[in-house]
Parts: sequence; C-alpha cells; structure tokens
Amino acid sequence: MLDTLGSSLKDALKKLAGKTVVDRAAVDELSRDLQRALLQSDVNVKLVLAISQNIRKRALEEEPPKGMGVREHVLRIVYQELVNLVGESAPVDLSPQVILLAGLQGSGKTTTTAKLARFFQRKGLRIGVICADIFRPGAFDQLNTLCAKINIPCYGEKESADAVGITKKGLDLFKQMEVVLIDTQGRHALEDALIEEIIQISRVSQARHRWLVIDAALGQQAADQARRFHEAIGIDGVIVTKMDGTAKGGGALSAVAETRSGIVFIGSGETIEDLERFEPGSFISRLLGMGDLKMLAEKAEEVINPEDVDVNAIMRGRFTLRDMYKQLEALNRMGPLRQLMSMLPMGGMEIPQDAYDVTSTKMARYKVIMDSMTKEELDDPTVISSSRVHRIARGSGATPENVKELLKYHRMMQQALKGMRGSKFNLQRLMKKFGKSQ
Repeated sequence: MLDTLGSSLKDALKKLAGKTVVDRAAVDELSRDLQRALLQSDVNVKLVLAISQNIRKRALEEEPPKGMGVREHVLRIVYQELVNLVGESAPVDLSPQVILLAGLQGSGKTTTTAKLARFFQRKGLRIGVICADIFRPGAFDQLNTLCAKINIPCYGEKESADAVGITKKGLDLFKQMEVVLIDTQGRHALEDALIEEIIQISRVSQARHRWLVIDAALGQQAADQARRFHEAIGIDGVIVTKMDGTAKGGGALSAVAETRSGIVFIGSGETIEDLERFEPGSFISRLLGMGDLKMLAEKAEEVINPEDVDVNAIMRGRFTLRDMYKQLEALNRMGPLRQLMSMLPMGGMEIPQDAYDVTSTKMARYKVIMDSMTKEELDDPTVISSSRVHRIARGSGATPENVKELLKYHRMMQQALKGMRGSKFNLQRLMKKFGKSQ
C-alpha cells in the first residue's frame, strides 16, 4: 500500500512540477490525480472528495507565503491536507509503564507485541512480556520464541484458562521491569466474553496505555472495531499492521484517524524490526518523496557508532567499495534497507528492487570478494577492468559474475545517493519551508 500510494502521489506531483504555468487546469488535473490515488488506497469517498475540494479551493484562492513559489505553495497545501487526513499520532513515552494490547484474532497482535518489545529495548529500557492469550493454541510458544530471539523474558502458562490470573502473576514477576507488555486473546468477532475478559485484565493491570492492533486489510471497517474496543476499555492508541500487503491501508489509516484514537505505530513487514513510530508529518513526507531525516537520525543514534559509517560521505555521494561494506553492515543493524531509503529525500526518484536485495549471505560473499581487491580498486572501482575481474574472482573463489554483481550494486547505490542531492524540482528544501509555514 505504501509503495502504491506513494508512487501515485509522487507521479501526480511530478506532473505539476513539469507544468510551465500552474493555472486552474493544472490544479484540476492534480486534484483528479490525487482523488484517483486515494480511492485506490480505499480512503473513504467522502473524505477523498473533501480533501480534493480543499486542495483545489486553497490552491486557487490562497496567496503563497512570502518567498514561496506557486508550485511549492500548492505542494505545501497537498502536504498539509494529507497530514490532516491521517490525523494526529498517539503519544509514546519511555517512562515505566504497563501497555495492554487488544485486537481480533489474525490482526498480528502477538507479532506486534514482540516488535514493541524490540522498540522499547532499543531505547535502552528493561522489558517484560506477558502472554494472556489463552484462546489460541501456540500463542505462548510463538511469543516466547520471538522474545527469546531478542533476550526478553516472556511469562505465560500453556495449560491455564485464567488470563486474569496469568496477568497478575506476570505483573508480580516483572515488578522491576520498566515496560511490561500484555498480549491478550483475540477472537474472530467482538464477543461479549472477549470484551469482559479484556475489561478485567485492564482493571487488574492498571495499564497506562491500551493499544488496539488492527489489520490494515480491514480498510474502512477498522473504524467500527476501534469504536467498540474504545467503549470497553478506553483505547488511547492504535497500531495498524500489515501495511505492506494491502491496498486498503489508506482506508484503515483514515478510518482510525476519524475515531480520534490516534495511531501509535504502523507495521509494514514480517521481521521484528518492521514497526515504525507513526508521525503524520513524517509519514506524508515520505509518501511524497521528501524523506524523514529526523527519524533516520534517531535510528542511527540507537545502533551506530560514528566510526561505523561516514554519514557525510553518504550524503555527498562518495561511496567507495571500502566504505560500502562498512556502511551496509551498519545500515543492516538499523532495519530493512527499503524502510531506511524511504527516509531519505529522494525527490520522487525510484530505487530498483535489486538495490534492496542485500542479504547477510550476499554481504559475506561481497566481503570475501573485496578481500581479494587491491587498495587502489577498493578506493576507485572504475579501474577494475575485465582482466582484473577475473583475477579477483580467482582470488576469492567467486565467479566473474559474482564480482560484476558487486560492482553493479555499487554503481547503482552510488548513482542513487548522488541523485538525492538535488533535482529540477527538489522536494527536500521544502521541508524547511513547511516547518515554518504550517
């Protein structure tokens, strides 16, 4: 959903950028393109009409702020209206707290619990996880296995049918923990028994936050689920999962925003790292190709030492083979490469799918190949001729195709990084103006 909607929005804005004059016809065409993109992502028709009418009215009637051109002004309006569409984010603090997770079966609640544990762990907090899901067979085994991978304790009782009792024991066990996460059971529908159990667990745990986990595939129906859970336990935040695999993600985001619950995180992948803090401005900025350098910097601070990666070199487009391995290794610790690249201001530039396919196995192979290169070759890959490719292949036990693949990947990434520094219609510079003009 993010790729499809983001691509459609960027295409609409690129058309605007190519216009010699931004007149009523250009604004009308932009409005139609935006309507099409939002409707394809299952955003409510009434909301789509309202937002497109607002954009059209403001673009034609409002005077651009001092120092801002008409194109930039219209883009700023699009940005602001899309931010309003997804609503405000729910707060997340790092003080000692208990967080209760609710949701229907199949929403991704158990996996999300482990992802949340990882999120708080990376912030340097001590985490305990309680599995109060007594309904689904294998729930405790699944959660315990996920937590074990990141060295986080998980409490549960396989044979027990007393979710409230499990919660009490778990809370007692984790008294010294700074964050305790409670995974509750889900059903296929909002049954009375499920609601009553969650109410009791909420009372016993005195949870500071009660977050609802919703599958993005629900689309606009997510609003009903959010309302009903809110009536029961006072939902104060929503996590929308599986945003990578559905065209209905726009419907789920806008539906939840309509309930005023506030979105806390979005899940956009299968790995334990694929959970992102939801910030409306950053989210829309990335959809429009403007990047999110603030979030990228926060991720880097969590896991990277300054000597691990030369950020200035990356932004200048300096990307030698010697640098590349160290930088890929460091970036790999920050999370999925696709997610990281979306945080850089690409100005609508598309990165080939091959660029994201850097597995740990490939990185290990690349390292062996680079060990067979000379200092000159590592610093300046352009000197590597066909004869050198064969020499490097023999020395590393690889094939010439493997060496060429490495060189091709390097060129692709270097070209992408150089492209970030500017384009005819540079979206990056707008972020500073947006910050002053919102």
